[in-house]
Amino acid sequence: MPKRDFLAIPDFSKDQILQLFELAQRMKRGPYRDRPLAGKTLAMIFTKSSTRTRVSFEVGAYQLGGHALFLSSRDIQIGRGEPIKDTARVLSRYVDGIMIRTFAHSDVEELARYATVPVINGLTDLLHPCQVLADVLTMREHVGGWEGKTVAWIGDGNNVANSWLNAAGVLGFELRLACPEGYEPNRTIFDFAKARTKVSITEDLESAVRGAHVVNTDVWASMGQEGETEQRMLAFKGYQVSPELMRLADPKAIFLHCLPAHRGEEVAESVFEGKQSRVFDQAENRLHVQKALMAMVMGGTQE
Repeated sequence: MPKRDFLAIPDFSKDQILQLFELAQRMKRGPYRDRPLAGKTLAMIFTKSSTRTRVSFEVGAYQLGGHALFLSSRDIQIGRGEPIKDTARVLSRYVDGIMIRTFAHSDVEELARYATVPVINGLTDLLHPCQVLADVLTMREHVGGWEGKTVAWIGDGNNVANSWLNAAGVLGFELRLACPEGYEPNRTIFDFAKARTKVSITEDLESAVRGAHVVNTDVWASMGQEGETEQRMLAFKGYQVSPELMRLADPKAIFLHCLPAHRGEEVAESVFEGKQSRVFDQAENRLHVQKALMAMVMGGTQE
């Protein structure tokens, strides 16, 4: 059977994503006792630091009976110039799966091309697919799914926004993005989604949020963009999810943020800590979604 990588949400069909969510929710409820990773090892390559990605994958592998190895760029030869294709072929002789969190998406694609074990994208500058799977699962739990629903994205057209576009394209919900000029999402990914569902980009926050069932944002300057902070603070001025903005959304709308958050910048403290916020349910769902993902790609589990 050919190996199954997960580099982007469209790598899975709609049916496969539904299977993943069913498995994740079964794991979350507690009755799941299988150990599909028993005797298996996941190599976790980090060239970007992390809280949620590292802990959720490491704990998830353990709970499924496996073992996870944390490998920073200081710990392995990739940090000293060893080609990614060599690292991929060496690790494939030792481990049963590789998760990587890094900068260039092309590095993940090259890793997957040369690895003979499944590769999971834990984050790149282009995409953050595991995060958005957790986000959509949170949407399913709290607003009853995505059929006929609208998601609003406020702020930077970054890797999370790109993955929301991919999710909209595969699952078919409406996505409205409010981004400052020059900070729009990847055009190719936008066009992929636009050919499949209703997506739009605007600079008008109110039109993006009006009637939305999910209001979503992220920091103005992500990891690796620290040198652009001052420029971004000017560009994103006003792009804050405030209580007034949330009042334009559907009365039962939820607020999501992939974390870490800069309260008072992209989101008001009262929204982040308010009754519509589901940010910590969302963070928890990283664990359940990634456990289901590892079971499917490394353990051969089908729902």
